[in-house]
Amino acid sequence: MSDIKQQMQLLGQQARTASRVMAAADTRSKNAALMAIVQSIDSARTTLALANNKDLVAGRAKGLDAAMLDRLELSPKRVDAMVACLQQVATLNDPIGEITDMRYMPSGIQVGRMRVPLGVVGIIYESRPNVTVEAASLCLKSGNATILRGGSEAIHSNTAIAACITQGLLAVGLPAAAVQVVATTDRAAVLELITMPEYLDVIVPRGGKGLIEHISCNAKVPVIKHLDGICHVYIDDSADPVKAFNIAFNAKTHRYGVCNAMETLLVAESMATVILPKLSAALINAGVEIRGCPNTCKLVPGIKKANPEDWHTEYLAPILSIKVVSGLDAAIDHINTFGSQHTDSIVTEDYARGRRFLREVDSSSVMINASTRFADGFEYGLGAEIGISTDKIHARGPVGLEGLTSQKYIVLGDGHVRV
Repeated sequence: MSDIKQQMQLLGQQARTASRVMAAADTRSKNAALMAIVQSIDSARTTLALANNKDLVAGRAKGLDAAMLDRLELSPKRVDAMVACLQQVATLNDPIGEITDMRYMPSGIQVGRMRVPLGVVGIIYESRPNVTVEAASLCLKSGNATILRGGSEAIHSNTAIAACITQGLLAVGLPAAAVQVVATTDRAAVLELITMPEYLDVIVPRGGKGLIEHISCNAKVPVIKHLDGICHVYIDDSADPVKAFNIAFNAKTHRYGVCNAMETLLVAESMATVILPKLSAALINAGVEIRGCPNTCKLVPGIKKANPEDWHTEYLAPILSIKVVSGLDAAIDHINTFGSQHTDSIVTEDYARGRRFLREVDSSSVMINASTRFADGFEYGLGAEIGISTDKIHARGPVGLEGLTSQKYIVLGDGHVRV
């Protein structure tokens, strides 16, 4: 057995043992651990900064681009955000033990369902070391143990954060193995992690499409994932032009490299001459490259013509595809054909059309008169999120505390026997 395999097997064994302790931990203990981690991180700011600087120096030496270095940096503001995340998760309702749907059956027994932890959650992510705290806090509050494997470029930062988490767990008597960060940067560790169904109950990959496809294809453990965020805004015939402008502009320009940014704008024919010249000018002025259908190119001279691949593309960049469509039917058909089942929004003043859009667009988040940028665990009141799932089984949309739990049936009897 290789050293990597032995290391991962040991982490798995320790996590499985810790998961049983965590499943039995009460809300007070879990919240106390979160607040102890807050204190530990707050007092380790200098240590965290030094560790993060090592990663930044190494990243620059490797030629990481500015966007990657930005995601890697643990600025004082981001440390503040980690602390705020832990504090917020501590205030959230604990889902574990919640009993719902209790009902009497003709036999006299009572049947219901109880919410329980998943068990051991493996999380694989890239670049951003603050994900270590976000993931750990949600897994801890939901009564799970977790094994975290961050990107090799953040190894020093993640190791320093892990030490703070361990200190917080031990301070309140919870097992240190409830949150374990993989210490090796060897990529073989990922393959071992995703092929240990005896120790892990679910894998959550957070990162680029290549990483998620690799994990989805090779995992022997269930995966909560999304591959693309090809999000749409459709401006309907009955849209308010001011709302349409503000929503579309925000959905594209608020942040570019995020999965809930608009990548394709659909505009009803009757609205195209009203909204596209002004909106396109504002987008171009903001530095956005527009790729349009033939009708869009006529209305906005000088832009690039969209090719068939553009409708399938998640740019994660200041690039936007625009298509003029005949109406609601064509918009829904386009979204369900080319979308990634992430987030899609309609701008309309017609209640019936909005309701139809909600029913017929097959995505994890569907919106009326709101920017796609709201598709986020924090904005949905879930606290931090572990990711956004475009799967249809178990968890869909932003995955918060409830997404890290399952339900089991419970039966209450009083000497009942089946006849």
